[in-house]
Order: sequence, then C-alpha cells, then structure tokens
Amino acid sequence: MARHIAVLANPFAGKGRGRAAAETALQRLRERGAEVRVYAGDTPADTKALAREAIAARPVAIVVVGGDGTLSGILSDLVAAELPVALVPAGTGNDLARALDLPRHDPAAAADLALDGTARRIDVGEIRTPTGVAGFLTIAALGFDAKVSERTNRLRWPHGALRYYLALLIELVRLRPLPFAVAVDGGEVRVRPGTLIAVGNTPSYGGGMPVCAGADATDGMLDLVEVAPIGRLRLLRLFPLLLRGTHLARREVAHRRARTVTVSAPGLVVYADGERLGEDACTISVHPSALTILTPPGALTSGDGDRG
Repeated sequence: MARHIAVLANPFAGKGRGRAAAETALQRLRERGAEVRVYAGDTPADTKALAREAIAARPVAIVVVGGDGTLSGILSDLVAAELPVALVPAGTGNDLARALDLPRHDPAAAADLALDGTARRIDVGEIRTPTGVAGFLTIAALGFDAKVSERTNRLRWPHGALRYYLALLIELVRLRPLPFAVAVDGGEVRVRPGTLIAVGNTPSYGGGMPVCAGADATDGMLDLVEVAPIGRLRLLRLFPLLLRGTHLARREVAHRRARTVTVSAPGLVVYADGERLGEDACTISVHPSALTILTPPGALTSGDGDRG
C-alpha cells in the first residue's frame, strides 16, 4: 500500500471557513504530488469516527482542517496513534496555531507542513469531570470567562462578535465571586473566592487573549492563573491589561505553574478549547510531549508569537 496523507476536515469550522480551507489545502497537497485521502464529517461524532478510520489506514501524517475544538475532539485517538499532525487552522480562535507559530491565514502554507514541517512534541492537557474525561490543548476556563462562553452559546442574536460582547455585558451585570475550592499538585484544598481561574497549556484563548501569558506547551507544566474577587469596573479595567498580557503583575492576579489542579465550586462551568466539558468539579492534569505537531522550521513553541 502506497504511503499517503489523510486529510480530516470539519467544513463547518469557523462558521464555514473550514470548507474553503480544506479545498485550498487539498489543492496544494495534490499539486505537490501527495497521495491524499479525504475524510469530512458533519458532526463531532462523524469527525471522531472518521479520524479512527483515517488512522487505521496508517497515513504518514494526518492533516486536520478546523479549529482548536476540532483537534481536541479527536485528541485521544491521535495521541494513541502517535501520528504526526499538520493543523490547517480554520476555527474562530485558532489559539493553538498562534502558540505554535503555525500559518493562520494561509491554508496552503499550513498544508505544506504535512510534507516538510518539523515534528515537535507538545503537551496535552486532560480534564476529568463527574461526567467524563476530555483532552485539551490551549486553556481550561473556569468562572467568569466560562460563564461568558456559556451565555454566548445560549444567545441566538446578534451574530458574530456582537453576540460575545452582549454575553459579556450580561455576565458583568450578574457578576458574583465563586467560592473556589482549589488543590494544586495533590496539596491541601484551599477555599478562596475568586472571579475566574484559567489553567493553560498555551498562553491564549478567545483568539489571542493571553490570560496565561508565558505558558509553554513543551515544558510539561500547566500555568494556573487566578483572579481574586473584583467589582465590575475593576474587571473592565483589567481587560486591556489582559489583552496585552501584562495582567499577571496585578495584585488581584495570582500565577503559578503546576502539574495537576483540582477545582470545585457551586455553579462551576468548565470550558476548554471553546467546548463545554463539565460542571461543578474538575481535575486538570498534563501529559508531557504526548502529541506530535508538524511546525515550520524554527517555529516558536512557547506562545511568544504575535497576538494578531
């Protein structure tokens, strides 16, 4: 059997951008003489089943066209298969691509990495909740930011970024600190009220918001960021600092590195890679060097690339 490249596409990623990105990537790979087999799923369940089918055919590499959520949805299969992955970013945030300095606006250049990219091992996060276990690659959000994501998903109007900003305003009005019970690396459980907790494998979420500035997907560690209880106006003032990644120096923000973090709170909602993964309680851990990603030669792996 000839060696081939599998292309797994989510045509609905990025509000439909996935379809055009997949077509461009396929054209580039075929122009370069690659034998390509295409797998396109309409739902997350389809994508997971097709990923297993693609892996079973033993390609030399698998190209995933989609967003962070598309990739995280098939993480367990990719990690088990130990296949190199080329990501063609086509989501709304593309924060993993940002952290690894992958081409985010050029699907053809991203597809090229399947043929001549540099293989790098990156860490994979894991979240255990009462309802199951899921992998993630960027940031687990707990608290205010997760509630904004939850509200955004519930709203049917308006569309685009305006829906996020409306959700932000609604949750600002409803802002209340959560009584987080937190244990780090198996230590003592400490109950401390807070506005949000972010546990990062990479620096940013939401399309470049570096809440875990400095997080490195190759260091075998997670970055834990906690924001103390603050009022609405102080939270609004914190956002410009967060956008620049300079918020970690603020007295209301605590930052440390860890290998496992356990968090629980009444009303807790857990999001990671833009997906809702559970509620009430979770344990977040890291699997070092678990996934092979194909990156440009000399690419950054610490998330210090541009945030645009």
